[in-house]
Amino acid sequence: QVQLVESGGGLVQAGESLRLSCAVSGRIFAFKTMGWYRQAPGKQCELVATLTTSGSTDYADSVKGRFTIDRDNAKNTVYLQMNSLKPEDTAVYYCTIATIAYTYWGQGTQVTVSS
Repeated sequence: QVQLVESGGGLVQAGESLRLSCAVSGRIFAFKTMGWYRQAPGKQCELVATLTTSGSTDYADSVKGRFTIDRDNAKNTVYLQMNSLKPEDTAVYYCTIATIAYTYWGQGTQVTVSS
């Protein structure tokens, strides 16, 4: 059974940094893309960053230059380094892994940025 477990969220002040982790367990076949989404209260879920099996990355315009997605294959973990955080980054952050047939989601971790 595949499980994605996020951690690293918390309450920080504007300008500070956080590093989110997503520990992946279980076997995933035909894995294509790892990603991070976020959902703020009253807003739609937003794609924040993606990382393909070839190492290509993509970011939402709102986080370009501030966030970095990477992974540690030996630890089966995906990370999201978030620098220069802003109050508008406040949201629940979800880790995802997309295969050709299905997308797995974690349970989410809350990030709150105070001004």
